[in-house]
Amino acid sequence: MQETNNFLTEQCLIAMPALEDPNFSQTVTYLCQHSAEGALGIVVNRPLNMPLKEILDSMEITIEDQSAAEIPVFLGGPVQPERGFILHSPIGAWEGTLTVGHDIGLTASRDILTAIANGTGPEKILVALGYAGWGAGQLEQEIMENAWLTVPADSEILFDLPPAERWKAAAARIGINLDLLSSQAGHG
Repeated sequence: MQETNNFLTEQCLIAMPALEDPNFSQTVTYLCQHSAEGALGIVVNRPLNMPLKEILDSMEITIEDQSAAEIPVFLGGPVQPERGFILHSPIGAWEGTLTVGHDIGLTASRDILTAIANGTGPEKILVALGYAGWGAGQLEQEIMENAWLTVPADSEILFDLPPAERWKAAAARIGINLDLLSSQAGHG
């Protein structure tokens, strides 16, 4: 993609405190694709009360690495919540991987789940059900309306920090303390 200067692929969207949409309130969304046609992202701080074992069992994938069974599953967004996505690093050679950055991919194929179940998957993973999607110009409009802050993504926020810390930590990367931003105009 030569035109990435104008688009936000590989950025994190941080929901501003005033964003009250229950799908996105206090979320961090990693943008996997952004172009003139729209955007696709994965919310990285909304764990579901579901271990990966449930998905692997439903797909009849044998779990050989028991640590894989307990990997948390996240709500990646409100679009197609029945569909699974793996955000991962390194990119590897999985079927149907969307290369997002130089070391991060998004994959929705069975082969990566099989590799995770047998302990040969990517080093860092985030398993999500569903994704966040925006039509042409929609995300840009929401940013102009101050619904989102954008920050460069980093692996620590995507994969390492406890999910409950990711929203404030992502904002802190650009010097913003979300506790100091009022969710209501005129009340500070």
